[in-house]
Amino acid sequence: MSLPIDDADARRAAMRARALAARETTPPARRAAWEAAIAGHLDDLIGRLRPRVLAFCWPFRAEADLRAWVTRWLAGDASRIAALPVVAAKDAPLIFRRWIPGSALARDRYGIPFPPHGEAIQPDLALAPLNAFDARGYRLGYGGGYFDRTLAATPLTSVGVGFELGREADVLPQAHDRAMDWLVTEAGAVPAAR
Repeated sequence: MSLPIDDADARRAAMRARALAARETTPPARRAAWEAAIAGHLDDLIGRLRPRVLAFCWPFRAEADLRAWVTRWLAGDASRIAALPVVAAKDAPLIFRRWIPGSALARDRYGIPFPPHGEAIQPDLALAPLNAFDARGYRLGYGGGYFDRTLAATPLTSVGVGFELGREADVLPQAHDRAMDWLVTEAGAVPAAR
């Protein structure tokens, strides 16, 4: 039996709020330990998937901070490219621009850094932050739908990265939601259970 839209929306909003509150109140030392475990799992998974262009997100609201891991990944092979997402237009897919550690960045309306210049590049793989998520690979971001539009329009491998405290039995995906291919948390890296 399907839920009325307003009930599903309210439950999704509650899951998102619960995950954000739990993450933002987790002591920094505990988050750092979880991030170290995530880095180890990413080493294994990304080593197997072998992307040449990898997109990731600047950490926002106590998300897993992947900057040091990406910097280390870049240093492992001069042909590797890292990219950050850029919101080019409302209700449009994200574009990605090259990120080089230490490069000058602008800030969007939420204060999130992004490369202000450069041509759009196509990542092979994108690391997407997870607020709440389920085992099927569906995620709750912040409600803008940018990653879902991007995944619908762009062929790439999607890896959701987050903390186990955001895991839910079912995030009640909407028809336009796109599942991640992989999920990586401090507990491990697993393919989404489709």
